[in-house]
Amino acid sequence: MRDTVRNIFAIPDLRNRVLFTFGLLAVFRIGANIPIPGVNSDAILEFFNAQQGNFFGLVNLFSGQALSQMTVFALGIMPYISASIILQLLTVVWPYLEKLQKEGELGRKKITRYTRYLTVMLSIIQSAGISFALEAQTGNQPFVLSPGWGFRFMAILTLTTGTAFLMWLGEQISERGVGNGISLLIFSGIAVGLPSGIISTYAQLEVGSLNIFTMLILVVVMVAVTGFVVLMESSQRRIPVQYAKRVVGRKMYGGQSAHLPIRVNTAGVIPVIFASSIIMFPQTITQFVTHPWAQAVTVALTWGHPVYTIMYAASIIFFCYFYTAIIFNPVDVADNMRKYGGFIPGIRPGKRTADYIDGILTRLTFIGSIYLTVVSLLPQFLLAGFQVAPIPLIGPLLDSALPIWVTTGLGINFYFGGTSLLILVGVAMDTVRQVESQLVMRHYEGFMKGGRIKGRRY
Repeated sequence: MRDTVRNIFAIPDLRNRVLFTFGLLAVFRIGANIPIPGVNSDAILEFFNAQQGNFFGLVNLFSGQALSQMTVFALGIMPYISASIILQLLTVVWPYLEKLQKEGELGRKKITRYTRYLTVMLSIIQSAGISFALEAQTGNQPFVLSPGWGFRFMAILTLTTGTAFLMWLGEQISERGVGNGISLLIFSGIAVGLPSGIISTYAQLEVGSLNIFTMLILVVVMVAVTGFVVLMESSQRRIPVQYAKRVVGRKMYGGQSAHLPIRVNTAGVIPVIFASSIIMFPQTITQFVTHPWAQAVTVALTWGHPVYTIMYAASIIFFCYFYTAIIFNPVDVADNMRKYGGFIPGIRPGKRTADYIDGILTRLTFIGSIYLTVVSLLPQFLLAGFQVAPIPLIGPLLDSALPIWVTTGLGINFYFGGTSLLILVGVAMDTVRQVESQLVMRHYEGFMKGGRIKGRRY
């Protein structure tokens, strides 16, 4: 590992790319600490400290804690991610976008341009909503020092410009740095909470609220879960593909054996983000409503409640199949294979090949969805457990039969579980893979002497 790091800085081009990436990430962290004019940062931070388990907490996570401080990067890169997902979904139902997607580099540039426009529109809408919401908060500590249209225009302009600047930073990192820029911005926003998590754990250990045995369990679980995520993110099913020989002029092409890799987790972390947003949004809205029905919804969507657990798991499984069906089309894959003279041994080209690939993809997606569900529910189990008492008929019986650590949890705060851990591991693997490719291309050894590190795709 030490020799590999030395080789990275020994190659001028790779060294410049790495330093350029670190420099832009530092700019992102500086901007994430500059508040927008006219806000009471202390009151906003106190409010967000109580919103860790709802939609505000999710958005704050992806913004690198910038939303809780209401800085110029408060919206983070979420509007760009939302715009990208919306356009990706529209390519299925809008023939114009589907045609652009198949036009190669020129079509992708047009889709990227539309994504930027949509990002700005979403940023304006979200920043306007935030400005009105900040002014609506009144009490002993108002969020806005001088309410009015002056503050609203300033907030909209500042937040929208901040998101556009982050979008530009991400594109610059992707073109001139190392790794995917947008993913690295999210990665740095999540990883910045690691020191505070370590300090908080050590403080709990000092005051006696966390004992050594529980601490060791937490460390072992974090290492084991991280290794499990790395294993699953790099796992794939390789379908053998044989290409027939073709004679073009005096040259013969084809006659080679290859494979079609299908990842176990084809959808990536997108299903978890979708599921979290859908579950947390109604919970966030009902917190501001005093009606008994709204309060019942809030209780049902809290961590550990059976309704929350079932809806969250079902949403992840559904979006795994839904998003995989959008980004991976077995019919197109089978047609491209037939176009270039490829076939799967023992499978007839065309519809039979598409059905065969679709069957394998369906089984792998089921395994991937279960894996995402387990990793996403692990923080809930460690902290609050699974409450089975509210289940009709059999709830009280299960509550008395199951161990208390199952129904009440272990009281362990797994800081980087669920969505955070999936993003951290996935982006780290992808970045390391790109650095390793640069080293191998220049005849240097990569990080793993025994083989290449498999990345993942977003």
